[in-house]
Amino acid sequence: MRIIFMGTPEFAVPTLTALAEAGHDVVAAYSQPPRPAGRGKKLQPSPVQREAERLGVEVRYPVSLKGEEEQAAFAALGADVAVVAAYGLILPQAILDAPKHGCLNVHGSILPRWRGAAPIHRAIMAGDMVTGITIMQMEAGLDTGPMLATIRTPINDKTTGELTEELAELGANLMVETLRELDKHVPVAQDDSAATYAAKIDKAEARIDWSQPAEMLERQVRALAPFPGAWFELEGERIKLLKAAVSDDSGAAGTVLDDQLTIACGSGALHPLRIQRAGKPAMDVDAFLRGKAVPVGTVLG
Repeated sequence: MRIIFMGTPEFAVPTLTALAEAGHDVVAAYSQPPRPAGRGKKLQPSPVQREAERLGVEVRYPVSLKGEEEQAAFAALGADVAVVAAYGLILPQAILDAPKHGCLNVHGSILPRWRGAAPIHRAIMAGDMVTGITIMQMEAGLDTGPMLATIRTPINDKTTGELTEELAELGANLMVETLRELDKHVPVAQDDSAATYAAKIDKAEARIDWSQPAEMLERQVRALAPFPGAWFELEGERIKLLKAAVSDDSGAAGTVLDDQLTIACGSGALHPLRIQRAGKPAMDVDAFLRGKAVPVGTVLG
């Protein structure tokens, strides 16, 4: 098939690679424009742009698809289908209608649960037991289109980083399978009454509130690892908590309970396992405590 690929982050890369390896003709890859990054703030291409260039695929990164000129250029590619994975731009109706089979989206949840920008983070935060990938026929609404295929996986104790990598591979394989027998997939309408919204992660959500239950905070830690990272303050220093375990210990919320940095929560306690100081690499809590003792009774911010 003649395919236009549309995606930006690492999550989208396995799908682009799988489409090319399956023998499809990827006629163009659309991605977000290069962004300044690093100490020198040099423009850096997106992960999808880097992979497309490695594959020899033309890359386009318009700032908008609302203009008639961009829409005409898109339509002129004569695609059978557009495959979309975490692209980052709203697709106008003219774009949705241009390919013969429309635009198919690789979405990181079992729709209609967790429509929106951060489905993986929100599934972990909410304590969902299972998540997965939905291949969806895109329409004008936010992740409201009919579903063509789904695949599930348990969340267990995975972080957002770990779950994103797993779902990216599952999504790539499921998209290739879906395209292989596209005519046999009957679109199934979503149950709008069961929909939940996965709002983009706000930086304010990253600060740990020790008055909350330990189970909830442990999910917050996993949901925000590796980025932006849940954090607390110790002597005015911001410390990221990247991995933690729930403990049955108890005490005043935010108080250090032992020499292993177990911290009392609203109910239960949290035992940090992996942390990161500002400007430093991540480390196990034992290594941190060897360099900075935290006395029992210390109250964290």
